[in-house]
Amino acid sequence: MNHYMMMFMRKTVFLALACGMCAAVCSAAPKDDVLAAAKKLAQKDNYSWTAAMEVAGANFNMSPLQGKTEKDGFTVLTREFNETTSTAVLKGEKGVIKTEEGWKTADELAPPQGGGGGGGGARGGMMGRMLLRTRTPAAEVESLLEKVKEIKAGEAGMFTAEITEAGAKELISFGGRRPGATQNQNRPEPKNAKASAKFCVKDGILTQYELRVQGTITFGQDQQEREMDRTTKVEIKEIGTTKVSVPEEAKKKLSS
Repeated sequence: MNHYMMMFMRKTVFLALACGMCAAVCSAAPKDDVLAAAKKLAQKDNYSWTAAMEVAGANFNMSPLQGKTEKDGFTVLTREFNETTSTAVLKGEKGVIKTEEGWKTADELAPPQGGGGGGGGARGGMMGRMLLRTRTPAAEVESLLEKVKEIKAGEAGMFTAEITEAGAKELISFGGRRPGATQNQNRPEPKNAKASAKFCVKDGILTQYELRVQGTITFGQDQQEREMDRTTKVEIKEIGTTKVSVPEEAKKKLSS
């Protein structure tokens, strides 16, 4: 084999390898772009967000969750329900909820049984547990991306993603969030679970996202099956200008 033939074969092999590497990079690029946008948001000094949840066919929908967070600091969450405002304060892996008896951790709340009131009624019951499981948008999107089966880039910084079946089952059960709330281990696995997400990136930073989960889940002691179709829309705002105010009682409880 002459010198020119060997050079040609080497170039051919190099180009094939380069094209293969490029294809791999290009196929992963949309996911990498969204992940980078979430990480960039997490590095901001502070930001606020609103999360509105809608459940198809429900008699009512909860008011939007209002959140404020600061880098390496506190996160304050509020949500109104039944004319009552629930407030939670998180820091790191710790969280406390305001109840009629003062600030409490998830372990100090009464178990969600027999009406689930306890520990301060609506403020210390189901709503409090939901708030204590809440993640910031940056952390939530990073977790969602771990469950993505396919993600595509669209126009104007929009990305659409399909979630794996396993990820959809976890999400429809409000799984994969902060520790704290007791979950019913005997509840049957969701059926026909599927989920999709949309992300909006502007100037390299995450500004909005939407998550839709669907499937059949089982409720109550009578094990009734119900169809679930839940959509959560999150809007991120006041990046770098958010003021996070934390009650001293909550700070003391978190530090104890």
